[in-house]
Amino acid sequence: MKFLLILLTSIFFSSCQQKENKNTTVYASDTISPKKSIEKHKQKRDNKQIGDTIMMNFSNKKGFFTAEGSLDSIHSKVYIKFKNEDPGELKATIVPATGKGNIRFNQIIFPDKSSDGPFGMDLKIPLTQKGNYIIVVGHSLMADNPFWGKFSVQLEHTKE
Repeated sequence: MKFLLILLTSIFFSSCQQKENKNTTVYASDTISPKKSIEKHKQKRDNKQIGDTIMMNFSNKKGFFTAEGSLDSIHSKVYIKFKNEDPGELKATIVPATGKGNIRFNQIIFPDKSSDGPFGMDLKIPLTQKGNYIIVVGHSLMADNPFWGKFSVQLEHTKE
């Protein structure tokens, strides 16, 4: 029994003290091609839904902020966050992938933590404060059949 115990402890200690074999060989397939780096850069410039939040950081060529999102049983509300630096007017539109659906702008939260809403599938509101805004998108609780699925949202900020 002592022999087995000594054997097991010696194996344990010898395996713990083995050094890692680091391989520093670089293969041709490991290098990043310009095409791959452009695709990665392009992916970073999309406004994507992460969890229940869409950060509107990048506008398209026309100056609109567009993003795709989805509502499901886990994320029954989606929070769209954007930053406003100049006073102006916000026009926003929701387009469900199915064409029609029980989906709307539930609320807009201003930088001073005041709020307004509910709205419909279109939103037109003056932006007078500088700071971070949050728009809450979800289904109408007053209507039947909550919306589950994909939608796209478009924000347009016109400056005064």
